[in-house]
Amino acid sequence: MTIFSKIISGELPSYKIAENDKFIAFLDIMPLRKGHVLVVPKVEIDKVFDLPDEYLSEILVFAKPIAKAIEKSFDCNRCGISVVGIEVPHAHVHLIPINEANDLNFTQGKLKLSEAEMKEIQQLIISNL
Repeated sequence: MTIFSKIISGELPSYKIAENDKFIAFLDIMPLRKGHVLVVPKVEIDKVFDLPDEYLSEILVFAKPIAKAIEKSFDCNRCGISVVGIEVPHAHVHLIPINEANDLNFTQGKLKLSEAEMKEIQQLIISNL
């Protein structure tokens, strides 16, 4: 069972942004930027292109209002999207407020935010959904 499956099942806490029957979105606890959200299908499949077609097509529709909320919440040029899938063997997409392409560079250092900062970011994005 992946760490994401444990979040989906409620075994592990998360800073949830949105959820439906197929997907969950929550803040990345090791974000590249403030407002970095993970969108995760509730089926535990390692690679994004191994997802069933309905999940593959619906993940972006689920992510769209979240991306718009991220853009409203942070001073950024746009909400970038990235699929990397190396660290956790469970398909997911990253939604990150960016101003330049290098803002999506996963080799840079990650932010270390306090619980208070994470809750503030969570509430800010939710308020803009």
